Amino acid sequence: MREKVVFFDVLRCVAAVAVVTIHVLGPYREQLGVISDSAWSTAVIFNSFSRWAVPIFIMITGALMLSDTRPFEPGYYLRRRLGKVLIPFLVWSLFYAGLSGLSAEGYDAGHAWETLKQLPVHETYYHLGFFYYFIPLYFVVPFLRYYVQHTDRTGTIGLTLTWLVMTTLYLMSVDGLWSEQLILYSGYLLLGYCLFVYRWPLLSWLLVPGIVALLLTAYMVISHSMAAEEYTVGRWLSYKTLNTALIAALIFALCRYWSARMSPRWLAVAAFVSRYSLGIYLLHPIFLWPVRAWDWYFIHPLVMIPCWTLIITALALGASWLLARSRLTAWLVP
Repeated sequence: MREKVVFFDVLRCVAAVAVVTIHVLGPYREQLGVISDSAWSTAVIFNSFSRWAVPIFIMITGALMLSDTRPFEPGYYLRRRLGKVLIPFLVWSLFYAGLSGLSAEGYDAGHAWETLKQLPVHETYYHLGFFYYFIPLYFVVPFLRYYVQHTDRTGTIGLTLTWLVMTTLYLMSVDGLWSEQLILYSGYLLLGYCLFVYRWPLLSWLLVPGIVALLLTAYMVISHSMAAEEYTVGRWLSYKTLNTALIAALIFALCRYWSARMSPRWLAVAAFVSRYSLGIYLLHPIFLWPVRAWDWYFIHPLVMIPCWTLIITALALGASWLLARSRLTAWLVP
């Protein structure tokens, strides 16, 4: 068994909270001109500052799986790695297909059925879209793992830099073969590996570009939307662009730095949340549903977004913990 990496707990913890934040603020995004500009801009800033969450989960996967030096066993890999994610995804997709028919006005079984029929090509609920680009990465991992094990530091960093150029081209809307979704998401596996194994890029290198990318992302979304008088993001909030990659790398390096200075008490809290981070991801829309269905956003988003994020995260964490206690349901929250 591999030694536990403590700062991955911190990463999973903050990423899980950031994902909930993105979904909590969802209704605000389309309310430009409906609510005050300050309220709308606040919600967009929360959104822009949280986009690193999904890439972080991919980077952790890359760091762990590409650095694994044990002999590769396809049967074990498919059963214990891929199957551990794929089966819960399918079950929760069925559940959320049913939930999709529920609204504040009642239940529409026809809508639920149409949603279910789209399962092979489209998520049955908004948060499950992640799995449509995350699960295919399990078929890329063995090839990248072979590559990093048969090349040196220069070769691995060189390929990662090539990927970063691709994310730059994608951000600038220069499309080509490099714009393929699988290619752009696969790069996060390499980035996580480089940060974990080589500590590249260094935190000191990432501070300025990461902070600039963070501020620029929020500025571009707000300014473009204000000019168009409607919510428009271009590619600035994409997970496949240079700005998001730089921010995700900065968060990765910062969490590594902070975790070495955290007290054992806080590390224990992070470890507990980390253990159920996938459960939080899968379950939180259940508790968020009434908030969005009945528009329980009573005051300024500066208060409502953090408030609901903490409440929804706590409820999803508790539900995940309860499911994990029984052998009959533990597999639903791996």
